[in-house]
Amino acid sequence: MDVERDRGRYHSSASGLTVVAHFFGILATILMLVWLLHYREGLDLDSDDARRVFNVHPFLMFFGFIFMAGEAMMAYKTVKAEWQVRKFVHLFFHLVAMVLGIVGLHAAFKYHDQVGLTDMYSLHSWIGIGTFTLFCAQVCIYLSIYDSLFTSFLHRTRVKLVYSLWQWLVGLAVFLPRSSPSHSKAMIAPWHVNGGQALLFMAIATALTGLMEKATLMRLQHQNEGRLINFLALCILLFGISVNFSVSLARYA
Repeated sequence: MDVERDRGRYHSSASGLTVVAHFFGILATILMLVWLLHYREGLDLDSDDARRVFNVHPFLMFFGFIFMAGEAMMAYKTVKAEWQVRKFVHLFFHLVAMVLGIVGLHAAFKYHDQVGLTDMYSLHSWIGIGTFTLFCAQVCIYLSIYDSLFTSFLHRTRVKLVYSLWQWLVGLAVFLPRSSPSHSKAMIAPWHVNGGQALLFMAIATALTGLMEKATLMRLQHQNEGRLINFLALCILLFGISVNFSVSLARYA
C-alpha cells in the first residue's frame, strides 16, 4: 500500500515537472523566434543573405533537436500508455530530432561557405558535432537492437546485407558473444537511458556556448537584444533541468 502511494506521488511530481518543462521549452521557442524575426533578418535556408541562412541553425538546433529530444524522453517515461505506443512515439521524436538537426547543421556549414569562415574552429562547434554524432549513433543502435518493426522492414528490403553487417558490428562492439536478445537489451538499457540524459545536457551546453559566442561577436552586452539572448539561454537551461527531473522521478512511478 505504501509502495503504491509512493508511486503515485512520484508520478504526480514527474507529471508536474513535465508541465514545467513544456513551459520553458515553449517560452524558449517564442524567445528564439522573437530574436530571429525581430532583431535579426528572419529565416530562409535558400536565401542569398547569409545572415538569414544562419538563423535557421539556432532555431532548428533548439526546437528541432533539443526540444524534440526532450519530448522523446518525456513521452517514454512520463506518459501513461502502452509500452509499444510509448516506444513508437519515443522513436518518432528522436528521428524528427535527427532529421531537423541535420538540416540545422547544414545551415551552419552553408553560412560558413557564404561568408568564407573556417569550419569547426570553436569550442561550440566541437561540442556540437560530437554531441550530434553520438546522438545519431545512439538512435542507430536503438533501431538495430530494440525496434522489431525496423528490423522486419530491413529484412524485407534489399538492404538486408547492410543491416546484417550493422548488427554484427554493434554486437561485436557492445555485447558479449552468444548473448541472447533479451540479455543484450538488459545490457544496453542503462547506457541508453543515462547516455540520452548526458547527450541532452551536452546539446544544451552547445546551445549556451553558441548563444554566448554570437552575443560576444555582435557586442550585445548592454542592449535589449543581449538581454533577450540571456533570457533565451536561461529558458533552454531550465528546460533541460526540468526534463531531467521529470524523467528521473518517473522511474519510481
